Amino acid sequence: MAKSLALDPYLVDVLLPDLVGHDKRPAAYLLFLWLWANTRGTGRKSAFFSYQMLSDRTGLSKRAVQRSVAWLEARELLGVTRTSKTSVPQYTVMAPWLR
Repeated sequence: MAKSLALDPYLVDVLLPDLVGHDKRPAAYLLFLWLWANTRGTGRKSAFFSYQMLSDRTGLSKRAVQRSVAWLEARELLGVTRTSKTSVPQYTVMAPWLR
């Protein structure tokens, strides 16, 4: 049986046209949506994922994932914590509209 995923309407009504239409960053939206589903969608605010895992799971190239992470971090939609340059990052999915 398939699980359902509850999405905040903001993700579709505001963030989709903003990231895809205005910013011209559909890969960033796709990555954010995947990260949302695998963190907040499962009751967690953050999780550890390697670039390779993100690439494999989303179908994006590793470089597209890297650029999208940087863009989402700059937009303050994603927090990224690294304990060292070679460690697997911890991603915290931000939802500033939920204040």
